[in-house]
Amino acid sequence: MIHLVNDSLQRDNFMHVTMDEVVSYCKGKEVLAIDTETTGLDYTIDRVILFQIGDEDKQFLIETRGHDIQELKSILENTTTVKVFHNAKFDVNFIRSSFNIQCENVYDTMLTEKILTCGTGKSVSLLNTLERNLNVQMDKTQQSSFVGHTGDFTDPQLIYAAKDVEYLIALKNKQKENIDLYKLTKTVDLENSAVLAFADIEYNGLDLDIESWLELANNALDVADGCKEDLDDNILNNNKLSKFVPKHIQGDLFADVATLRKVNVKWTSPKQVLDVFQQLIPKLDNVNGKDILKYADRFDIITTYIKYKEQMKIYTSYGEKFMQNLKDDGKVHTSFNQILDTGRVSSSRPNMQQIPADNAFRNCFTAPEGWSYVSADYSSQELNVIAFGSKDPVWIEALNKGEDLHSVCAELVYGDEWYEVADFECAYYVNNAKQKCNCKEHKKLRTHVKTINFGLAYGMGANKLSDTLGISSDDAKKLINTYFETFPAIKGFLDRLGTFGTTFGYIKTFPPYNRRRWFTTWFPKMFNSRENSQEFSSIERASKNTPIQGASADMTKRALVLMREYINYNDVPVKLVMTVHDQIDTICREDWLEVWTRDMKHLMEVAAKEIVTNGLLKAEVTVSKCWEK
Repeated sequence: MIHLVNDSLQRDNFMHVTMDEVVSYCKGKEVLAIDTETTGLDYTIDRVILFQIGDEDKQFLIETRGHDIQELKSILENTTTVKVFHNAKFDVNFIRSSFNIQCENVYDTMLTEKILTCGTGKSVSLLNTLERNLNVQMDKTQQSSFVGHTGDFTDPQLIYAAKDVEYLIALKNKQKENIDLYKLTKTVDLENSAVLAFADIEYNGLDLDIESWLELANNALDVADGCKEDLDDNILNNNKLSKFVPKHIQGDLFADVATLRKVNVKWTSPKQVLDVFQQLIPKLDNVNGKDILKYADRFDIITTYIKYKEQMKIYTSYGEKFMQNLKDDGKVHTSFNQILDTGRVSSSRPNMQQIPADNAFRNCFTAPEGWSYVSADYSSQELNVIAFGSKDPVWIEALNKGEDLHSVCAELVYGDEWYEVADFECAYYVNNAKQKCNCKEHKKLRTHVKTINFGLAYGMGANKLSDTLGISSDDAKKLINTYFETFPAIKGFLDRLGTFGTTFGYIKTFPPYNRRRWFTTWFPKMFNSRENSQEFSSIERASKNTPIQGASADMTKRALVLMREYINYNDVPVKLVMTVHDQIDTICREDWLEVWTRDMKHLMEVAAKEIVTNGLLKAEVTVSKCWEK
């Protein structure tokens, strides 16, 4: 059954129409509003049961259990009609899984609202967005009534479904006023184009070698169990720790300890573990890795505990809990939050960004037979953004010549110390190559400066540097001061960003996108105490790192858009399957590898040059049978 609702009808009266009438009304429209009601939230198993399409005047509600929407395929897939959704990624993947229709040219009012309110913490739900922009009150009590629904739809359900599309076009028009006011057209266009690329990645998923994955996870558990046995033995063999030995086995050489709990310590409890370690180290305050690491050489029990924690973390992250994310198709389909306050992307259910690039678990994501992974990432993306923004001559020259930037910076920061600790045949100096070398002391100094270089994009201060490098706070402060004295252009660049944010209450990313992050939740309060306030420091730090991270995110999203357009326009055997920070991963049929490897690199660098216009930012491409760095 197909229901028509229009302004001339009472909301509790619906006109029944044919699919031909729906197509006739929608065909040729410049803008259409679309929504779906589904049996659940998982497009791999749930299905669309009500499809809504229309505009401000008319809304058509198509019961898909009795009607296929294939007659709308040409409208949904054309690139001329704008399709307006709220949370487009959800709907387009359901439409694709239920009807094998790929929507094109979408506008997402939810994503757009995120752009317009970025940093404010305001809700971007349809209910709140309509109320904020159009003063429209919505009743969402019927929202969950479609889950598992099998019978006829009630009038309240149909009214709710119609309202979900009735106001979307008006909302789009209202949003455009603020888009124009804040000159955010480029950002909005980018995000609305990128949403289809993220939808593709989620839909395509990653093939998982389940057997190899579980073997790695169970091995970690076995190692953790072995560590736990060793921890228990350590206590049994140390008189200082006798209070943790059960009374029934103290002094009993014949106790059947294999069937009994060996010691009265729960090793997953930091409080209990701290109690144990304080018997050996009374001044110890906590059992965090960095705090107890300095005692590892003195106490085997601490070395074993650190290993135990590492292995348990691996198992809890990648064991049974992770396997719950595996779908019936044998794939892992993550979900992206497309816009964080910095413009970056996050991943959940599962979080694919938490799997390190050098982790063996990554290798369990394998390409299908006859296909290979083709992955591209930017070479020192954020460092190039900093160099471009600061115009620091040392950084630009090093990047332009392909020198090791961290070593070049370390040489200048440490001066005579760098020269004095060089090995006899230091590779850094061979033919004036200025490349990373194997000198023991050079490695140490390079690590110190590398930590600062990368920390610039995240607002790293002296305390964080101290914790990371294991040096005193005073030494960390001294090192940072020396660093900025050495690179005044970088300090000036960061200071200008901090001043802008604390003066105007927002910060922008680099042209041409100029995305904004507002500080309205902090800004009214910060002038009470200015520089001494926590709010002021927070704004200053966010003002420095947001343009760097945001510019990096913008170019990666732009590369995704270009790749999707290339794949679809040329109808090539390539699929987008993942993106993590500055890396984009695809699978490619092996007879197309040479062409795609070349063109993928080109598209990455085209996207980069839109922001880092000096052309120094390059992309590196790798081919593998599995997902790797």
